[in-house]
Amino acid sequence: MEKNKTGKYLKYAIGEIVLVVIGILIALSINNWNEERKENNIENKILVEISKGLKQDLIDIKTNMSAHRAGLKACEYYYDIFTNKQVQTDSINYYYSYLTRGYISIQNRSGYESLKSRGLELIKHDSLRNDIINLYEQDYPFIMKLEEQDPEGNFYDNYFKEINNHISPNLIFNNYGEMESIELPLNVSETEQKKILSYLWKIKNDRTFILSIYFQVLENLLQLQLKIERVTTL
Repeated sequence: MEKNKTGKYLKYAIGEIVLVVIGILIALSINNWNEERKENNIENKILVEISKGLKQDLIDIKTNMSAHRAGLKACEYYYDIFTNKQVQTDSINYYYSYLTRGYISIQNRSGYESLKSRGLELIKHDSLRNDIINLYEQDYPFIMKLEEQDPEGNFYDNYFKEINNHISPNLIFNNYGEMESIELPLNVSETEQKKILSYLWKIKNDRTFILSIYFQVLENLLQLQLKIERVTTL
């Protein structure tokens, strides 16, 4: 009789232990599920923030690319002036503004900085995480260096003064001090002409190189946007 009671007690005790273990496992599972859902929500929120920043970056990139193209057109215009070809003289104020103008790169990094503060591993997709890191740690710094730090890209300091010395005597201004036209031809020696043409060639090459980098970064940005849209609820 005593033996049967002991057996029943052991079965009861084991059953209790099993139920407790099951309860603990369920609680852990629920807790893990809640943590995973919380992390997913944070990941989605940060990716949405990054996506919004990319849309603003896209505007800045396209604006700078358009301005560099205007700079290339200005090189062609000045080339025609210095080689005594016919030009629209009343367009001088437009091309005068763009020939040696430099630009800055405005980048919205708030979303990426939020991600770094949380930990880059928050992004579960390896390729998406790598694309984000490459854009913010490689592409954007390279653009900023080209626009703001590379001495060769400092067109104003490098070329404006000397080119302007040959242009300014022939500029025509209205009564309000606004540039209206230019009197042609210029009085430039063959030696000075070749020097200015070499400057224009250099400006054109450098702007073309900068544009090629922008094109690559633009493609990377658009691809990243698509990947983010596929994995988030925007």
